[in-house]
Amino acid sequence: MKRKVVTIAIILLSLANYAQDHHEDFKHFRISPVLSHTYIPMGSINGNETVIVPSIGLDLEYWFTEKLGFGFHNDLELLTFEVEKDHQLFVEKEFPVVVTIDALWKFYENWVLVLGTGIEFEQNENLFIIRTGLEYEIEFGNHWDIAPTLFYDHRSNNFGTWSVGIGIGKRF
Repeated sequence: MKRKVVTIAIILLSLANYAQDHHEDFKHFRISPVLSHTYIPMGSINGNETVIVPSIGLDLEYWFTEKLGFGFHNDLELLTFEVEKDHQLFVEKEFPVVVTIDALWKFYENWVLVLGTGIEFEQNENLFIIRTGLEYEIEFGNHWDIAPTLFYDHRSNNFGTWSVGIGIGKRF
């Protein structure tokens, strides 16, 4: 009987030690610079067009578990462009900055679903944003990853944009 208790105690201590080691290896914070292009469908004097704007970004994330986290995602669109407002008036956008707070869910292997809200800050007009998106994290060692991204941002003046990009992330 004493031998069984000692054996069970050793097994439980081994499992607890393994779980602790595994948990200590998990990195909660992730930072990722992102290069992307934002596709902006819009009306213009020449009819319907799509403007493609290069963007740079910085993603700061905190993961509660390996599956759930939240992110503070920031993007700077690197061009000045015009968008149609109220089917007549054109509003010039000068290097808008998009800031969102997003829920992150790693729903299948390395696929991350992103859902959040934020604001587009711009000199002429600030807009409320609802964001949805997908990321695919490709880990390549020492807690580094490459993550292709696809986002859709719905802006409060009834136009939406698509962003396609790639980030290089580091967990710590």
